[in-house]
Amino acid sequence: MRNRKPLMAANWKMNLSLDEARDLLNGIKSATIDFNRVDVLVAPPFTTLRLAHELLAGTGILIAGQNMHWESGGAFTGEISPLMLKEAGCGHVILGHSERRTLFFETSETVNQKVDAAIEAGLIPIVCIGETLKQREDKKTFDIIKTQLDESLETSCKNGNLPQSVIIAYEPVWAIGTGKTATPEMAQEVHRFIRRWLIENFGPNTGETIRILYGGSVKPDNIKELISQPDIDGALIGGASLKTDSFVSIIRFYDS
Repeated sequence: MRNRKPLMAANWKMNLSLDEARDLLNGIKSATIDFNRVDVLVAPPFTTLRLAHELLAGTGILIAGQNMHWESGGAFTGEISPLMLKEAGCGHVILGHSERRTLFFETSETVNQKVDAAIEAGLIPIVCIGETLKQREDKKTFDIIKTQLDESLETSCKNGNLPQSVIIAYEPVWAIGTGKTATPEMAQEVHRFIRRWLIENFGPNTGETIRILYGGSVKPDNIKELISQPDIDGALIGGASLKTDSFVSIIRFYDS
């Protein structure tokens, strides 16, 4: 039986005005949540991070940036450094999300640089990986996942060391924002592959401790089935995290 506490992480992407964000944050903050049973994280846009930090102070709800540069400062117009995220109140950062990889041409090599910089700065990376529909149809899912893990965590693999606080998020690209969801069994199959990869590269202690989240059209009506799988340790939630009722319902999966 696993002893990894589930984590429900809200990725707001490029959504919500400050007033809308305030309403959502206050809604989450006022909800009755058993933090002994679940960890909760929100990843607002950069412009909302300070507000989130102020409103959520003392609640136990975690805050993440949605991306960052690997340098601590310099001539990188439009970028945000790890230290800036920390100053804004973040303890985590999402790295390598499929939208960053596909729309902004980020590579696993740059994700590796960001992972290294995040760890050095004291941020916990949430490292995203996942295959496209064509790659799944071509039966290349496990090859793609292995390559992304090898390259996105290259430095850690070479060192044979990965902090146990690091989080992996498996997000099949074909299920993000499409309404399609991998069946719990399909998701578990990939999560188990990731777990075995972690154990092989970093040993059973680390491999069995690291949390692996599922992302891809997660909703209140499918979270219970997903989280019941032995290697699914929570969810990275997009659209359903933008409304208080649906996000709180996902957080409180243990009630259903």
